[in-house]
Amino acid sequence: MELLSPAGNVEKLSYAYAYGADAAYIGLKKFSLRVKADNFYEDEYKKVIDLKNKYPQKRLHCALNISFHDDEIDALKNNLDYFKQYPIDAFIVQDIGIVPLLQKEFPNAQLHLSTQASCVNSEAVKMYQKMGFSRIVLGREISLKQIRRIKDAVPDMELEAFGHGAMCIAYAGRCLMSAYLTGRSAQSGFCSHTCRWEYDLFNENAKNPSGEKHIITAEEAKKIAESGELLLQERQRPGEYFPVYEGDDFTAILSSKDLRMIEYLEDMKNAGVDSLKIEGRMKSVYYVAMVTRAYRKAIDAMEGKISKDEAKPFVDELENVSHRESTTGFYYKKAEADKTTIGASDSKYQLAAEIGSEICGDAFEKIYDDGQKNYTQFKTQLDSMHPEARAARLKDLEIHTDRNVVPMEKKSGWKLYQCTALNKISTDMDIEFVAPDFVSLSVKAGDWELINPETGTKLNWVCDSHPCLLYINQSLPDSTLLRVLDPEYEEGKIRDTGR
Repeated sequence: MELLSPAGNVEKLSYAYAYGADAAYIGLKKFSLRVKADNFYEDEYKKVIDLKNKYPQKRLHCALNISFHDDEIDALKNNLDYFKQYPIDAFIVQDIGIVPLLQKEFPNAQLHLSTQASCVNSEAVKMYQKMGFSRIVLGREISLKQIRRIKDAVPDMELEAFGHGAMCIAYAGRCLMSAYLTGRSAQSGFCSHTCRWEYDLFNENAKNPSGEKHIITAEEAKKIAESGELLLQERQRPGEYFPVYEGDDFTAILSSKDLRMIEYLEDMKNAGVDSLKIEGRMKSVYYVAMVTRAYRKAIDAMEGKISKDEAKPFVDELENVSHRESTTGFYYKKAEADKTTIGASDSKYQLAAEIGSEICGDAFEKIYDDGQKNYTQFKTQLDSMHPEARAARLKDLEIHTDRNVVPMEKKSGWKLYQCTALNKISTDMDIEFVAPDFVSLSVKAGDWELINPETGTKLNWVCDSHPCLLYINQSLPDSTLLRVLDPEYEEGKIRDTGR
């Protein structure tokens, strides 16, 4: 079973491949349902080509899954030469209007039907096969039994199904709520995720003494749930009301739970799923890496490449990735998909840095020599100062330790790595590393240092955009990530981390 991971930009594509994806799906500017993802543009195709050369067995899928208007088809035609520079193995589309164009201009690329097309029956699969599609990304509203029936009816069609990630409360994601509230259409890639917002419930007819509509209690809501008198108001949009009606067959209104099928991979494979898809082109590098790694290990265990005991610690790490409560969606019974949840996704960790390649040989020696030279200059300057001025300077350095000049030392067994800081890191912190093939590695404060690559001197802290190197008594493999505990995280409390 193929593992297909999301990649909102080149960096995420690199981590998807490194952490075990067999294939990754990207979007191109303006033509993807995740316009807010970084997506790919300008000369990034060169980096993608390099990645494909580095991982020759990995596949690249491109989502062109918006509903195209005529002017957008014109734009697509005008950008064909640009698209052809990418090493695309397959296009994911929902709008059949662009199928002839893609077949003509990209004869070697496969066509995959997007989940947006809501393909959930074997007769539709047969029709799409005649049109030239080699894979169906099944509608999320399908059960495993229905998947098995489709596979039996059309055995030579590849079937792809979502296995992990956020779910949309609308059928096949075709939601108008974002367009209604913000003017940003989900079908054009601009979804503002209005289903995740916080809403207060109002009664159309009941008012408080001041004449304003009042927030009702749960008991009151239960009594009038089927009356048609309920209204929703998003907290940041006072005065804008949504009518709500609760019927016999549903209890969910807005925010669905996250899909998680990692415990049921064998069921998915037995149902005929050829490719398991992870949702999340708008998610972080950390999310892409950790979720991909967990499913890689779980699939490897299912296929007998490693034991279940070996896979378990990697699977357990899914709890350390931002997520909501989980569900099996429609795969077993519809009632599971109807269950809703509240709050934003959250994690006790935050990604602090990406670790690059080791610096050794002449490059290492140059950084060390620069540190010695800068320290010598600093010491010479101090020694030449008037005693009173020197005493004042030393006092200032005791208070503002960041201004001190401390050269890098050569330490036996320590290694120097490129480091891209993404959050603040202080050398008094305990830190933790994750990598494709080890679960985690904790390192205490004092067993690692930060070095300024321009001066060869020690740093007390760095934050996003500050250049730095990591000096540590450990060997770290390619694509290692550095994470730290989020000091604001509270166990059991899901924070509102933004929309």
